[in-house]
Amino acid sequence: MTPAAGLTSPRTAEEEHLRIEALARVRAQLVELGCSDAEVDQAVADEVIDLLMVDRVLVPSERLLTLEGVAERTGMSAEVVRRFWRALGFLDVDGADAAFSELDVEAVQIFQAMADMGMADLEVAVQMARVIGTSMARVAEAQTAPGTTPVPQSTGDPVLDADRFARQADTYLPAMGRILEYVWRRHLQAATRRSVAHRTHAVDEGLRPVMAVGFADMVGFTMLSQHLGDEELAAVVARFEELAHDTVIALGGRVVKMIGDEVMFVVPSATGGAQIGLSLAEAYADDELLSDVRVALAVGPVLTREGDFYGPVVNLASRLVGVANPGTVLVSDEFRQALEEEEAEGIETRPLRTRNLKDLGRVQMFKLVRAGVGPGADSHRSIRWERLGGVLMDLDELRLRQIEDGEAASVIEADGGDSVGA
Repeated sequence: MTPAAGLTSPRTAEEEHLRIEALARVRAQLVELGCSDAEVDQAVADEVIDLLMVDRVLVPSERLLTLEGVAERTGMSAEVVRRFWRALGFLDVDGADAAFSELDVEAVQIFQAMADMGMADLEVAVQMARVIGTSMARVAEAQTAPGTTPVPQSTGDPVLDADRFARQADTYLPAMGRILEYVWRRHLQAATRRSVAHRTHAVDEGLRPVMAVGFADMVGFTMLSQHLGDEELAAVVARFEELAHDTVIALGGRVVKMIGDEVMFVVPSATGGAQIGLSLAEAYADDELLSDVRVALAVGPVLTREGDFYGPVVNLASRLVGVANPGTVLVSDEFRQALEEEEAEGIETRPLRTRNLKDLGRVQMFKLVRAGVGPGADSHRSIRWERLGGVLMDLDELRLRQIEDGEAASVIEADGGDSVGA
């Protein structure tokens, strides 16, 4: 939020008055949060008062403890404390630095209490810390994007920015805390129900759940990223994620992760996976902003860990999507058999030639289609792809003309305008 030095224009009398009032509010709040007047004055002089406000509002507990101090307070070894700190995604600190606060001690004690009560052993607790840290880091990054609350656009004055941040944070932080707890409870409810249902139907302890795993990959994303500006590319990525998320969730699936231009999803049945795969291909084909997607599906036992899925079934689906044509849905032979066993209606599979897939050998593949769809139904997708290629060529030509015009203008300016009219 702090502007670069030398960019601040002179303030009017009214602006100076508003700044004095803002500084008074900022000082009062920072003093209440434990800062001294000298600290506030120094932060104002260094033009980092906004950063001081961010630090004290978001982590109000003062940093007083070293790593050894936290270990002594919690009764855990310094190495275990460091493991939790790293698992939560925080940077390593020097052992002599007083970088830890009472909040940090409390967090370590909570993990310790969970282990003491038998809810999780040390390794599970560290694993849980890693999941929490990764998830919260992504939430935090999303909240600092331009236009989001509580991070306002810079006014050019750190004092005014500090004041605005503090006033918005007073309302925003408690509300966001409640939302995060609500969403976590809802997802924990759904995950627990899935876990209980799996244990109920599993005959042998440790039996892996059977899931349909799918990948959808946007065609031509690399080419798009080379031609579009940052804002346009961000709009494409946002639309891709929105369409993928809404389609998967609406049809009973779960988005596992977004990997740039690719989405991974799971669903309990092959029929559900087929409906999601076909709907994704159709949704992207009808979207004017995006290109088509390749979709691939496989089904079978999967290994679950930290909210992600692993195993041969995942590897197979990932390899299949790499050889799919734009706008099509490929499935494995096991997936085709699962559709027959589930007596899926309105869906057909068409055999394709076997392909040699990396690390998997030769694999029999099938194309998934809606019942009654003719073999020429994908022709409009080729037209869409040709049209996209034409747009990108036009962008290249326009960019080239702009470069040439800029170079010509530079030559005229360097000549002092003598060449005009020559």
